Amino acid sequence: MRKIFKVTAAIIEKDGRILIEQRNSRYHLTGKWEFPGGKIEPDETPEECLARELKEEFAIEVSVGDFLGSNIQHYDHISIELMAYRTFWDGKRINSNGHKNYKWVSIDELSQYDFAPADKTVVDRLRRGEIKF
Repeated sequence: MRKIFKVTAAIIEKDGRILIEQRNSRYHLTGKWEFPGGKIEPDETPEECLARELKEEFAIEVSVGDFLGSNIQHYDHISIELMAYRTFWDGKRINSNGHKNYKWVSIDELSQYDFAPADKTVVDRLRRGEIKF
């Protein structure tokens, strides 16, 4: 059986909009949209991972709230468990470091973006109102 890597996703809301980011050409799934986050390092909690990743990716400080659920996604090259958390941003200026693009979008607008397969489950839950803000 293939190892499953644990990956985090931050669901950050501001004024009724959710933060999403687009993968650049350095990463698998180039051009796909996803929720900010990343792979959990050894001896790191999901909350510590989100704080580290958001500091690296956007130069922002966050606090991590409720666990919103997880799903397992099998890709050709890797299997991941994506764990989503409600995450609160410090409100300071975002500086994107490593992604092609980022946007604040409404829940209704999420369907206009081509999300990575693992993130689609979270998108579906947001659109059905299972994750509320």
